[in-house]
Parts: sequence; C-alpha cells; structure tokens
Amino acid sequence: MPLNLPNILTLSRILAIPVVVGFMLLEGPLGHWLALAAYAFACVTDFFDGYLARIWRQQSALGQFLDPIADKLLVAAVLLILVAQGTIDHITILPAAVILCREILVSGLREFLAQVRVSVPVSRLAKWKTTLQMLALGFLIVNGAGPDFGFLTTTGIGIVGLWIAAVLTLVTGYDYLRAGLRHMAADSTP
Repeated sequence: MPLNLPNILTLSRILAIPVVVGFMLLEGPLGHWLALAAYAFACVTDFFDGYLARIWRQQSALGQFLDPIADKLLVAAVLLILVAQGTIDHITILPAAVILCREILVSGLREFLAQVRVSVPVSRLAKWKTTLQMLALGFLIVNGAGPDFGFLTTTGIGIVGLWIAAVLTLVTGYDYLRAGLRHMAADSTP
C-alpha cells in the first residue's frame, strides 16, 4: 500500500467525515462554523490529492480506489445530516436524492466498466458539478449562522446551488450511463 502524500490526503478526507458530522451536530453558530472549517479542509484535500498525484506521478490503485469513495462518503454524510436537521426538507430533498442516486449509479457503472477494462475519465462538466455541489453544501452547513447577502441567506444560496448541482448531476450521470450502456451493448452482441 503506497502511503504517499496524495493517498494520505485522501485518507484524511475520509477521517474528516466524522469530524464534520460531529461539528454539524453541535448546537449554535460555533458548531456550524467548525463543521464548515472541517468540511473545507476535506474539500481542499479532494483537489490536492489528485493534483499532487498527477504532477508527482504518484498515482496508485489505492488512490484511484479511495478517492471517489471518499468523495461519495463525504457528500452522503453531509446530505443526510442536513436532511436530519431539517436544513434540507420538503421539495429540496429531491435534488439531494438525485445527487445520492447518481453517485450510486456512477459507482456501479465504474465497477462494471472496470471489469470490462474501460476507463471513463471525469469530464470537465463533472468537475464543475462537484465544485458547485461542494460550495452549495458549504453554504448549507453554515445555514442560519452565516451572513445574509441582501435578499439571499446562506441557506438560500445553498439551496439554489443544490438545485443547479442536481441538474448538472443529471447531465453528467446521463453521460456516464450512456458510455456504460454503449459498452454493455457492445459486450452483448454476438
């Protein structure tokens, strides 16, 4: 198991998840801000683990395995706590469900495509989706403890960002599904 800096950053993102969740469960503004700080750390490691692995040529099977898992665990944990706290409720649960379902779909597709030795690189749009999703969740973590921006609250900004991220999630999920179905059809033809 290569324990280089990129892999350590990925592991630290996984270890940050219970810290983020724990802070989110604290009462009062301090809990929101501490949760945001831990979440921001996790988001920054998401950028740097891949970036450093590429420029230092330290890409590894462990990193390729753990990185998407760490991302999905972080997003799922934050979404679940936000729903449990009522920050995300009613119709706003829909974009959260879309995001979670897409993550499961893409994980399954990647597993299938790996078995048939097909790699589906992450698209630029998927990277934008991830960035917007991270920002939206950050605003939602801060929730009412954050400042108001005119007529928009931090929660309002987070909700709008979540809806936009869900739309991008559908588009990028469809791209992955189309690539997967193409390989499934090619694999099943005699």
